[in-house]
Amino acid sequence: MSKRVDVPALIFTTFSVLYPLIAVTLLRTLGAVAAFVLVMVLLAGRLLLPVLRKVPLSLTVALIPVLATMAAVSLFDVTLSVRLYPVFMNAVLLVTFAISLKRPPTVAERFARVVEPDLPEEGIRYTRMVTQVWVAFFALNGAIALWTVLQPGWNAWLIYNGGIAYGAAGLLFAGEYLVRLRVRRKGAL
Repeated sequence: MSKRVDVPALIFTTFSVLYPLIAVTLLRTLGAVAAFVLVMVLLAGRLLLPVLRKVPLSLTVALIPVLATMAAVSLFDVTLSVRLYPVFMNAVLLVTFAISLKRPPTVAERFARVVEPDLPEEGIRYTRMVTQVWVAFFALNGAIALWTVLQPGWNAWLIYNGGIAYGAAGLLFAGEYLVRLRVRRKGAL
């Protein structure tokens, strides 16, 4: 039986990955307001998914602060609001992962339990460490994203937020997967 493609989730993911390129293109062709409106519409649409798909609201509620903060910043500077989107997303992910450390299960544990519902205690400890690593990643990534916002022009912002940040996240994800395989082979999980 083939799995159906979740088109709305695919659109949101594609938009997220291509956001820096889309934002710069819209800024140069239609202006900052067009880029801002597109972001707001897509984020609002993402918030509706739990209602339309019966997905737990907690999975998308973290986008509300991003929408609110972008709207607030846009009252003063629409272009700045568009540039800050990656910073806001990193901040929300940082807070979400950090809160899960204080109020388990951690985000990594929740993902692990999808594959392995009866996760052993060693697995819980391991996923806690993985969540801590992601907290550090989102803090560093968000700080660098903010640095790119403060640079003149769009080159640093586009290069980092449109490529390097995703490459770094991919490397971290792949590295964690390889570490997990090694730890499992040693029987520690």
